[in-house]
Amino acid sequence: MRVRIKILFIVFCVAILGLIARLFYWQVVRNSELTAFAKLQHSLGTSISASRGSILGSDGSWLATSVEGWLLFAQLPDVILDPKTIANKLAPVFVDDKDNAVLLGETLRIEGLLAKAGAVWVPIKARVDRSKKEQIESMQISGLGFESENRRVYPEGELAGQTLGFVGKNEQGEDVGYFGLEGYWDLALKGKMGFLERETDAIGIPIIHGKQTQVEASTGVDVVTHIDKGVQLVVQKKLAEGIDKYGAKAGTIIVMDPYTGAVMANSSYPFYEPQNYTDYSNDYFKDSVVSDTFEPGSIFKVLVMASALDAGVIEPDTKCDMCSGAYKVDKYLIETWDGKYYPDSTMTDVIVHSDNVGMVFAARRIGADALYDYLESFGIGEVTGIDLQGEVSVPLREKNSWSQIDLATISFGQGVAVTPIQMLTSVSAIANGGTLVKPQVVDKVVREDWVEDIKPENKRRVLRPETAAKVKNMMVEAAKNGEAKWTSLRGFKVAGKTGTAQIPVAGHYDKDKTVGSFVGFAPADKPKFAMLVTLREPESSQWASETAAPLWFDIAKDLFPYFGITPGE
Repeated sequence: MRVRIKILFIVFCVAILGLIARLFYWQVVRNSELTAFAKLQHSLGTSISASRGSILGSDGSWLATSVEGWLLFAQLPDVILDPKTIANKLAPVFVDDKDNAVLLGETLRIEGLLAKAGAVWVPIKARVDRSKKEQIESMQISGLGFESENRRVYPEGELAGQTLGFVGKNEQGEDVGYFGLEGYWDLALKGKMGFLERETDAIGIPIIHGKQTQVEASTGVDVVTHIDKGVQLVVQKKLAEGIDKYGAKAGTIIVMDPYTGAVMANSSYPFYEPQNYTDYSNDYFKDSVVSDTFEPGSIFKVLVMASALDAGVIEPDTKCDMCSGAYKVDKYLIETWDGKYYPDSTMTDVIVHSDNVGMVFAARRIGADALYDYLESFGIGEVTGIDLQGEVSVPLREKNSWSQIDLATISFGQGVAVTPIQMLTSVSAIANGGTLVKPQVVDKVVREDWVEDIKPENKRRVLRPETAAKVKNMMVEAAKNGEAKWTSLRGFKVAGKTGTAQIPVAGHYDKDKTVGSFVGFAPADKPKFAMLVTLREPESSQWASETAAPLWFDIAKDLFPYFGITPGE
């Protein structure tokens, strides 16, 4: 009997200990998890979307903004009984182009979503506007519903498309900015989502007088850009005309204030409409001004010449004692672009004639290491820091590793790669008297209760003012008397330089494929704008003097009165 009582007592104690251990496990170890689970059973949480901020031009008008929109969804599978019929009704609402192939593709897309096996809820179309919503509601299709969401609109169509970027969906179905300003300023533009939590009954219906917690959404900021819509319109129109006229595959134009770095216009061809980004391939979204590199060719000569002048190893009237013919470096022969040679050319003549041999003379005077330091100071090999998503940079060859042929080819802009924004920023240091400025698209950030100005940023002094003045004069002579002199505008003092660079393909240069460019600023003495034009693989002529240069002056002809620039300035 006593043995039985002892066994019973032991069993009882073990059961008590087990119960205590189990209670400890539920109440301590898994306390937070179970509390949250219990909370879910008697509360309902809803995210409150934040209104995305707008992107504005310099005049305060919209370049991108958000308006009301809706997500069309379907509840599956019991309510949607005939996916094919419903798809045939919905597809024409979303297809403006009544092309049969496009319409069929949209119909099959919707039908596939409605017939999705195992799905309970599927999104059909995002950012539906009010007119389409009302059109669908009038069909009275059971199982369809709408969820409110912001819809991003771009009132100016394809104007500054690559500069703006677009708003798309990420893997979680959330709005995210991609490329350009939308990508770079995404966190600031989208604001902070709010949250509403309400107490519910056992079946999930909100209790009228139950507890309610609400955190308001924080609206995104507005960003005001330096983009001048008047300048942008001129640039984009002229670029499209230039692409067509010269048969180029692509092109870029950027206009900047050389003193502040303010980007007034930025255009990359081919264009696209951010509003309808789904209609384009990924190739359209990249902004070539910041994301594509090219060998600059002769426009790079002004940086090399400025470096040699600033180092004090040459003067504008220094004569080249090796310019009477082609010059051999190692096993390579350096020739001029047109086969013409000018004995005893001055350094000014070298820039005017775009003489490759003369540039090798200047580069040899300064030397590889000192030239490296100057180019690095100009920002070559590093990103500019412009406030656009996707900027790239190709580093310079390592210092102390340059061969004589490296020094020679870099002197006339081959064997080095730059982005258009790098090149224009570097030349702007010559235009403004010697200071490298950081380019910026955004002027200020605005909310209802505050404004933050984005101040211009001077990175460093690159040249002495007197050096910059000498190079300006050289560039004025080049624009007036160089190979593109027939394009210059009489009476206007423009500093500029052409560049034609062969495109490297599979380890060699293709003599038939070139990038033509022209960089310049006006008025030369106190510039109101600096501009770079590039055209990739123009078919009408491989020479920039017959493509990029006339396009530059065609644009400048419209910009001069816009900026109040008069002849003789």
